[in-house]
Amino acid sequence: MKKLTPVFKISVSLAIIFILWGAVAPENLESVSGSAQEFLQQHFGWFYLISASVILLFTIYLAFSKYGHIKLGKDDDEPEYSTFSWFSMLFSAGMGIGLVFWGVAEPVSHFYVPPTGEAQSAEAAENALRFAFFHWGLHPWGIYALIALALAYFKFRKGAPGTISATFYPLIGDKINGPIGKAIDIIAVFATVFGVATSLGLGAIQINGGFTYLNSNIPNGFSTQLIIIIGVTILFILSAISGIGKGIKWLSNSNIFIAILLMLFFLFAGPTTFLLNLFTTTLGNYAEYLPKMSFRLAPFNEAGSAWIQDWTIFYWAWWIAWSPFVGTFIARVSKGRTIREFIIGVLAVPTTFCALWFAIFGGTGIHMEMFQNGGIWEAMDQGNYTEIALFATLDQLPFSTVASVLSIILISTFFITSADSATFVIGMQTTNGMLNPPLKIKLTWGFIQAGAAAVLLWSGGLNALQTASIVSAFPFVFILICIMLSLHKGLKEESLIVTSKKKVF
Repeated sequence: MKKLTPVFKISVSLAIIFILWGAVAPENLESVSGSAQEFLQQHFGWFYLISASVILLFTIYLAFSKYGHIKLGKDDDEPEYSTFSWFSMLFSAGMGIGLVFWGVAEPVSHFYVPPTGEAQSAEAAENALRFAFFHWGLHPWGIYALIALALAYFKFRKGAPGTISATFYPLIGDKINGPIGKAIDIIAVFATVFGVATSLGLGAIQINGGFTYLNSNIPNGFSTQLIIIIGVTILFILSAISGIGKGIKWLSNSNIFIAILLMLFFLFAGPTTFLLNLFTTTLGNYAEYLPKMSFRLAPFNEAGSAWIQDWTIFYWAWWIAWSPFVGTFIARVSKGRTIREFIIGVLAVPTTFCALWFAIFGGTGIHMEMFQNGGIWEAMDQGNYTEIALFATLDQLPFSTVASVLSIILISTFFITSADSATFVIGMQTTNGMLNPPLKIKLTWGFIQAGAAAVLLWSGGLNALQTASIVSAFPFVFILICIMLSLHKGLKEESLIVTSKKKVF
């Protein structure tokens, strides 16, 4: 690439300004972003919930509509990657670190501080798993599916650039090449940088927590987390150099293998029958209560409303902030699949895996708390160390040290994969949609992501990470709504053209 694009220059400038702000005045950054977060959560929580549910319903509609047979590419294109590699890559990019971080911590937190009912009861246990399924199930993957589908359709079937703004062509035409298009891409890049920075920060926090749990001489704080970020940054740069077909693909396959191995260890080392029963029961509860949970805001219950803001609204904002990154990456590896195959694959397989994950990891933690005096919540609550929930659970299982080391390796490989994939995606978005952006562009964004994660941790730890997600996601909700309208218009126009040709012949 001979010339840097305006989107790259403006996005880099904004990101650097933010990093400098956090480095020079971390307390001011935390105060300003915290106020913005509180305002958005209190006044626009309803908007997040309705938008996410409408997007999910739209993607399901497309899968079973007359458009389902359309290929994401030319009619004779075949998938570039095997089904297993495809699932591995979209899953590793989509939720990896978060699953490991929250797998035990979220259900146990809900068990002690439930959305409704009495804490530490059987009802609280069922609700804990049901809401974990909800937060990591169909809704986030529906958001990912929408943006990935739009990008893949316009890029591989229509030959458009692989940028977010290109998906707006049916709505605004050639204006995508002007200031409006550039503004859309800059908002997408900004949301991606801080959505990914949140995940990288969580990864650094949990790796630090694991090391500290294994060796109390290792401090659990920002200095150690900064060293972890620097070390993993070096590793994902090496992965980025090798390219998507080697580094990311190999790491993604390794992630899935290690994740399944760890999940099976929990299943068979823990209360196996209890966990399988819990999974089956919770799956039914999830299906039964899905509509109610999708629109629940508790306007007459202040505590319930606060709980929804802290959990559901945060998650919806996090998924929205992640969606340009995950969507672009999924689109990049999905050429040759039909719309129906794509949507069913993106919705069904990861949702099922996430449900199994939370039933096994979260179910093990809850079982220990209910029947074994597990001490997991006590360990989390004493120092507000959410990140050690996994290791506190492992400590009560056989071969705990080996399993803890394996967990740290899994978090690290997810960390590397997410960062590597994100540099690739942001590189695409800031080079007019190049399928293989220049290495120097990817490295630039790699360092910026690492810097953003470090600054967020420096300015307020986990709270600052959550704040960044909610604030950066808000403007992107409007872009997602427009993408939905634009994609439907594009598919409708293609269907009319095909129908007209059939009538002629």
